[in-house]
Amino acid sequence: MSTRQPLSDGELLHHRAEGPVTAPPLLLGPSLGTSTALWDKVAPELSVTHRVVRWDLPGHGGSPAGLIGPGATIADLSALVLALADSLGLDRFSYAGVSLGGAVGLHLAVHHPERVERLAVICSSAHFNGSKPWEERAALVREEGLAGLAEGANTRWFTPGFTVPELVEDHRTADPDAYAACCDALAAFDIRDRLPEIGAPTLLVAGREDPATPPAHLREIADAVPGAALVEVPGASHLAPAQCPEAVLTALRAHFDGGAKRGMEVRRQVLGDTHVDRAQARQSEFTARFQDFISRYAWGEIWTDPTLARRERSMITLTALVAHGHYDELAMHIRAARRNGLTPEEIGAVLLQTAVYCGVPAANSAFAVAQRVLAEEDEAAG
Repeated sequence: MSTRQPLSDGELLHHRAEGPVTAPPLLLGPSLGTSTALWDKVAPELSVTHRVVRWDLPGHGGSPAGLIGPGATIADLSALVLALADSLGLDRFSYAGVSLGGAVGLHLAVHHPERVERLAVICSSAHFNGSKPWEERAALVREEGLAGLAEGANTRWFTPGFTVPELVEDHRTADPDAYAACCDALAAFDIRDRLPEIGAPTLLVAGREDPATPPAHLREIADAVPGAALVEVPGASHLAPAQCPEAVLTALRAHFDGGAKRGMEVRRQVLGDTHVDRAQARQSEFTARFQDFISRYAWGEIWTDPTLARRERSMITLTALVAHGHYDELAMHIRAARRNGLTPEEIGAVLLQTAVYCGVPAANSAFAVAQRVLAEEDEAAG
């Protein structure tokens, strides 16, 4: 057990938040010796669809070193992450972590399943080759500091010829005592017997050239966690998000986003199956990417945002379409407005408002479209 209880003086892990505050939350955990910079090439892209929160290990980056002490455990680090989530009002979140950060994710999924929506474990393990190597590393760091160990960071983290100087500097400047305490946590970690209990949808990402946590370690987790998926990244070593960010981003988007699927569900609810089926039938290789974009962005992100009710979004959409003279789209969204609960009288009031701010001729054309659409609906209902 840790000699110091996490958050004994109210301190929190240093973190960096990006993305819309109303978007689904996604926490990103670091590897030992790194900081939030590990995610620099991935987090900004993920923040398009998520509220991304990167955090620093104790004594790394901007986090206070004293948050943990000798004999720390993964449970201690997990408690710090939960305290951070609580401070941000995140009752439930998705989580991705690299190496030590991945171990924290596994612990959270096993011991706090009510908090974890979806999980990604990157270049990590359910155990880290026994306690002895980590006990020896902790003792070395406590005695000699991190300068010597940081000299070998490139060999442990990347394939030959590749480096990220900022991350190597993070390693060199980390607090030795906090780093050693993290080694203590890795030494004591072995969650293999609990893996079948994980219920969160889980993705494992392995670096094919990773000497620290080879693909076999990720395969072991994938085989034990029900329904888990495994992706191997060619050419990647231990810090795959830094070395092969595009491949990691593709895997994480597919696992966490779900925007196209979610968007398609909302699109059908608002526009109706008939319209969507017709649009899908007209889809070609040329228009496929645009249709995917609409499903992910317009319907999977904007229309799913709970800040505004759907009927409110319909009123805004009608106004915008009148303002720009998009009358074909207007007809479609008048039908959508009826599905979203607007009465003909309310639709008329919206169009009358547009006469003031968009111009009488535009409103005149809009009333003509609305009258036709509402008459067609009445005829179909009768």
